[in-house]
Amino acid sequence: MPKINGNEIRPGNILEHNGGLWAAVKVDHVKPGKGGAFAQVEMKNLRNGSKLNERFRSADKVERVRLEQKDQQFLYESDGMLVFMDAETFEQIEVSADLLGERRPFLQDGMTAVVEYYDSEALNVSLPQKVTCQIVETEPVVKGQTAANSFKPAILDNGVKVMVPPFVGQDEMIVVNTETMEYTERA
Repeated sequence: MPKINGNEIRPGNILEHNGGLWAAVKVDHVKPGKGGAFAQVEMKNLRNGSKLNERFRSADKVERVRLEQKDQQFLYESDGMLVFMDAETFEQIEVSADLLGERRPFLQDGMTAVVEYYDSEALNVSLPQKVTCQIVETEPVVKGQTAANSFKPAILDNGVKVMVPPFVGQDEMIVVNTETMEYTERA
């Protein structure tokens, strides 16, 4: 595994630290008036989800871990476990639904997601950045209402609430960004 300096840590990097695997969530580079500069890193444990704030000086060395990424097709959910199938080998794996967190409703049957592995252990699931959903409930379109930064609430077919522009009506298909959970465009 390559070792990197503490000031080279970037958000999204996977680090081996204190005997665990951690994802760097947020990195702030701090240069205090007195003393040396350091990187304040907010990390999330990939195995149990706990969080940790750690300071790394530029002289500190940390292990950077590369995860193997595989495209997997989502099959079904049972007892809080998501079942994915490898498109090449047809092997099935189970991953905890907690890995997706609030993005779970955007996972649709047959969708291809990227599962990240460390050795043979599945640690993370990444959904496609944009997903098409249908609006189930929203306020009716009002004629003459301008689209100048006014948004209205809408409920999607997966139960998620998003803010949409006033010209978007009920039963329309829209594209939602799964990272920010915001309306992107009409489908």
